Amino acid sequence: MTGLDAGRLVGRLVTLCAADTQNPPGDEYRAAEPLAEELRALGFTVALPEIMPGRPNLVATLENGAGPRFAFNTHYDVVPAGEGWSTPPFQPSIRDGKLHARGACDAKGSMAAMVEACASLAADRTSWAGTLLAVFVIDEEAASAGARAYAATRPGLDLAVVGEPTNNAVYTAHKGSLRPVVRIRGRTAHSSTPHLGRNAILDAARFLLLVERLGAEIAGRPGHALLGGASLTVTRAGAGLADNIVPDACDLLLDRRMLPGETDAAALAEITALFAASGVEGEIVSLKPTTGGPTATPTDHALVRAALEIARRHGADAKAPRGFPGACDLVHMANAGAAGVIVGPGSLAVAHQPDEHVPLDELHAAAAIYRDLALAMMPA
Repeated sequence: MTGLDAGRLVGRLVTLCAADTQNPPGDEYRAAEPLAEELRALGFTVALPEIMPGRPNLVATLENGAGPRFAFNTHYDVVPAGEGWSTPPFQPSIRDGKLHARGACDAKGSMAAMVEACASLAADRTSWAGTLLAVFVIDEEAASAGARAYAATRPGLDLAVVGEPTNNAVYTAHKGSLRPVVRIRGRTAHSSTPHLGRNAILDAARFLLLVERLGAEIAGRPGHALLGGASLTVTRAGAGLADNIVPDACDLLLDRRMLPGETDAAALAEITALFAASGVEGEIVSLKPTTGGPTATPTDHALVRAALEIARRHGADAKAPRGFPGACDLVHMANAGAAGVIVGPGSLAVAHQPDEHVPLDELHAAAAIYRDLALAMMPA
């Protein structure tokens, strides 16, 4: 790996994975501070805007003449470690050519490889031109507060590479998620005289029959070439004040997965129309936080073409662009102005699982892919 240091890369990932950044509560400063020090030493200007107490984004900038604004982006936070680990989740261990730790692939492997690419690019500034950024954010695993805050600064990005576990394949689109909390209203009564009230659970059942029907209709609509179809379902329900009281409210959490081109307003309007159609009294009382909406980069974009060619060169299965099955911060990089791709080491199949890991060969390849993609898109 010319210009890349394999030992330094693995050591950086060990340091990152040893930092406990489980979300909640986050505490991303534990990973941000050592990276900030390293990037400053490489010549980057580093800002650590605090999005929540103890939870800073890191925005590192290296200006190198006229050219595009190119960002590497991923997130510090990890999901709770949970049980079932063979080794302690925040004591990284290497075995069978893989580094095991919570966050190893989702997404600290990407982060470590991105910083290694930055180190290589900073060491040779004659081979590229433009502004190179490392944008590492908080809270992606919950509500993407960090990426949303960064996009709100209107940074005027041109290009972005988002690090998520893809086995270094190239993804260009992801679905969005919308989670309205619906409250079906009834009227209380003693359970021995239910006819004197209106049972919100029974009304919720009537409403849910129409949710099921709408979900089937949505699933039957034309899908996206890379993402398949949209969806609507119910994932939570809660009601009842006491065992002997007819409930006067029933709360339902709906989950609407959206495709590029769909809007929150249109999706909510379809759900709202079900109240009248079902003959029940209800309303959408809130929206639960999610990672964000859908997005897609045109598959013929120069960044996509370059990413596919470079990923193949470094051993990835990257014959064609793919659709990312989960949500991520690509949509927020798009809102910041960037055309973007999702590329990173490790498999989504082991993310959020006990014994999460990243193959070291993919980690090393990711650093080379990131470096070469920046060079391709930021010619001198």
